[in-house]
Amino acid sequence: MSDVLENLLQATILFAAIFVITAIGIAVVRKYRDRSANDRSNSSEIMSKFRELHAEGGLSDEEFRTIKTKLASELKAELKDNCNAS
Repeated sequence: MSDVLENLLQATILFAAIFVITAIGIAVVRKYRDRSANDRSNSSEIMSKFRELHAEGGLSDEEFRTIKTKLASELKAELKDNCNAS
């Protein structure tokens, strides 16, 4: 009977260890994803910052137009995603 209890105890410990390792892995992935999402600014925020910089004279009209053109596709994609999410 002690062999059965010993095997059951080993299985329980193994299961608990796998559960803990999995829980830690999930927590690490969530923390990384949250940090990555918070680090990224959306295109509208970036565009606002460039618009302010242009207004203050930090960017020429040509530079601002170039940046605006490059960010336009990203802004459209974000707007589309926001509309689809609603």
